[in-house]
Amino acid sequence: MESKQFARRTLVLILLMGVLLFTLGAALYDAQIINGEEWAAASVIKITNEESVSSARGAILDRYGRVLVSNRVTYQVTLNTGLMGEDRNEILLELIRLARAAGVEWADSLSVSQHAPFAFTRDDPFCYAYADEEGNTVRALTNLGRLSVKMGWLPGDPTADVLHKQGWRLLTAEELLGKLCASFDIRGEGAASGKGAGVPVLNIGDMSLSDARALAGVLYEVNLRSREILYDTYVFARDVNIDFISQIKEHNLVGVEVEAVTSREYHTDYAAHLLGRVDSIYREEWEYYRDLDQGYQMNDTVGKEGAELAFESYLRGTPGVRQVDRDTSGKLVDQTWITEPEPGDNVVLTLDIDLQQAVEEILADGVTHLASDQVRGAAAVVLDVNSGEVLSAASYPTYRLSAYREEYNENASNPLSPFVNRAFQGLYAPGSTFKMVTAVAGLEMGIITPTTRIRDTGVYTYYTPNGPQCWIYRQYRGNHGSPNVTRAIEVSCNVFFYDVGRQVTIQGLQEYAAYFGLGEKTGIELPEYTGTMAGPKTEEEAVEWQRQAGRTLSVAIGQENSQFTPLQLANYIATLVNGGTHYAAHLLKEVKSNDFSQVLYTKEPEVLNSIEIDPAHLAAVKQGMRDVVTTGTVAPYFRNLDVTAGAKTGSAQVNVDSNSNAVFVCFAPYEEPEIAIAIVVERGGSGSDVGAIAADIMRYYFSVEENREEIVRENTLIR
Repeated sequence: MESKQFARRTLVLILLMGVLLFTLGAALYDAQIINGEEWAAASVIKITNEESVSSARGAILDRYGRVLVSNRVTYQVTLNTGLMGEDRNEILLELIRLARAAGVEWADSLSVSQHAPFAFTRDDPFCYAYADEEGNTVRALTNLGRLSVKMGWLPGDPTADVLHKQGWRLLTAEELLGKLCASFDIRGEGAASGKGAGVPVLNIGDMSLSDARALAGVLYEVNLRSREILYDTYVFARDVNIDFISQIKEHNLVGVEVEAVTSREYHTDYAAHLLGRVDSIYREEWEYYRDLDQGYQMNDTVGKEGAELAFESYLRGTPGVRQVDRDTSGKLVDQTWITEPEPGDNVVLTLDIDLQQAVEEILADGVTHLASDQVRGAAAVVLDVNSGEVLSAASYPTYRLSAYREEYNENASNPLSPFVNRAFQGLYAPGSTFKMVTAVAGLEMGIITPTTRIRDTGVYTYYTPNGPQCWIYRQYRGNHGSPNVTRAIEVSCNVFFYDVGRQVTIQGLQEYAAYFGLGEKTGIELPEYTGTMAGPKTEEEAVEWQRQAGRTLSVAIGQENSQFTPLQLANYIATLVNGGTHYAAHLLKEVKSNDFSQVLYTKEPEVLNSIEIDPAHLAAVKQGMRDVVTTGTVAPYFRNLDVTAGAKTGSAQVNVDSNSNAVFVCFAPYEEPEIAIAIVVERGGSGSDVGAIAADIMRYYFSVEENREEIVRENTLIR
């Protein structure tokens, strides 16, 4: 009995052992035979890293839902030279040759020509001089100069006073290239290919000169980053095609990585100054973004100007984190998401891109037809009178965001400065367009009434017999008779406003100018200049102004040193004609979620201050502006408009050797104003000549007004 029980137990044990052995054998077979290669690769994993992955930026749209800026997926080639080891130069040279064969351009900013005989491609390769704010000459190192000092290619800092005064000789282009080749081990056993100062310059063996130069250029870019001259990631080539990617994969180049990235796609060539651009964080910006504590990495892409910068917090999104596993050769084995990136939200601007296009084209065409041949630039702003929304802001000349890199050198060297946003950052004397401020101040302070008449004798003799002259006396030895305020605005009578300004005083003019936002921040989200309202800023200056009382007369007609931006001028007119409500100017209309399913934020009109204007006083001032376009100098331009309007011309002397800046402000419709426009043409001559530009803008705006239709469906974009 016991022997049978023992036998059964033995059999069970044998069966159990058999099952265990079979299971183990199956597992080994699966691991070694079926999935052997996969597990072998996993067994040699050496490095596991976590990488921050930027999110796709949100889109930028105009007020009617038209897409202005979006994203497209492209591929770029980056380098991880740390994985290349001793084969670095061979790998990079093979990559360069593949790029040449495929016609792919790679990033190389080394200021040395690509082919022998080598020469510098800029006059100041190591350092350059510029004038600081005080006019002192300052010398600064270029990127090449900074790296040359760190690497010991130069015997010292070429900006140092001692070395500069000694006039020591900098390197020639070939000598510099020789030092790069030596530092980066770009050489072989062959003889030198050139000599400098009696010693071999380029010891590159059997490598061709073009290959040596190309390899030195790539390693120069790599070292700019590794030596902390630049902080962004070196991108060897951007927007590469599938054929080139296939070549890279086929050659299995260690440390050469192809990444899918999103890049900005511009659906318009207009509004460049308003939309702005994106780029990697600059070295001098890193401390700011790091201190924000919002997960920025040194190689992140951020907004640089315009809406891209102003609304960075909305557009950026939330970066993700990815775990990357590589084997001992640096080959990517596996990657998994720890947290996936979340796209940025979509920003809707107050801008009407069709109007913006029309304004830019009208402005560019208009300045070419002015009598003045000295025009240096221009700007035009169209503002919603009842909200402060910027409908259009054009600056001439302008540039194309879609070709920013390709056309940068041409634009940067253009003496007309196309990168300057004259609409928000151009400062100009208002000329006679300021006279409505003087008029309102005089009326509201009780100095004059709508019926008060002041005799124009041609010369204002209150302080001296040889006082300032009215423009009509200076040009024609005539006068304007005895105009009231309405007539004085129409004919721009200087003597009338001299007398009113004297009684208002400089303090009164400053007070009312501030009410209208002149010389004050407008509230616009983009960078703007504050400008200056002429007058004393301190008690000491006030005493001086009392001794020079005649200066107030110049201020009253928009001269002296008052300087305002076109945006401020447009907002001043908007405040005037809407009855005294001073709105903050703004470009943001609303923010929508990344899938367009929700409106996350709506910008409400913000009232900065209000000014009480008696309706009778406002009517008198507006009527003067109305008369300018019906019987005044610009009447021919406005005669065929289908809308009523009001306007004021101005001109401001720049210097005795050039034409005046032409200034023009207007609004429409006259009865219930919707828009205010300000235009400035640098050295454009008379403001009357600019009237044609303003009339064409109004003609476009009101002719297409009925055809505008806002997209109300969510999740919908149009182009």
